Amino acid sequence: MTDFPAATQRARVRVPLRFDDGYGVDAELVTFHGLTDGQEHVAVVLGEPAPGALPLVRLHSECLTGDVFGSARCDCGPQLREAVERIAERGGVLLYLRQEGRGIGLYNKLDAYALQDQGLDTYEANAALGLPEDGRDYTAAAQMLAALGITELDLLSNNPDKAEQLRGLGVTVRDRVPTGVFSTAHNVRYLRAKVLHTQHTLPLAELTELNAG
Repeated sequence: MTDFPAATQRARVRVPLRFDDGYGVDAELVTFHGLTDGQEHVAVVLGEPAPGALPLVRLHSECLTGDVFGSARCDCGPQLREAVERIAERGGVLLYLRQEGRGIGLYNKLDAYALQDQGLDTYEANAALGLPEDGRDYTAAAQMLAALGITELDLLSNNPDKAEQLRGLGVTVRDRVPTGVFSTAHNVRYLRAKVLHTQHTLPLAELTELNAG
């Protein structure tokens, strides 16, 4: 287990969430003091787990292009929408982490997009810019969970690294629950790269077929 300083809850506020497809749910947004990276991460508390049940938790890295503008070059927006509903139904928390572009920032992410237009995949583009394939660190996420009193959870994610990092930080991840597959003609190469480079749990054969088509 890795030691890290404790964070504390700063404020809680009720916010009604409404999506373009008509889905809506009331959430409680929680802010924090003492996060190690100094970023303004937010916990979105949704629903209430049944007695004795573990909360469903998603670590969602901020994606301005996908979450806000609906970019079809990634699957972030649909994953966020799906996660809110699934967590609300079961009870749990979505941690919205300010880690744009797998930790490289918005401008660098857009530079990487330009390299992808020249034929590189998302990870190769990061490397060509002298940046890590995935620079995310989930210490702040572990701090947030501890501040919320969550020590054991089921993780809504296709990314094994998220579960491994949380376990290394002392969080008990019982199960890793896969998200849906949100493939488009614009993001299929991106999704295939996630399978090949970082072993995301996505159907590679299906994505290869889509890419060939």
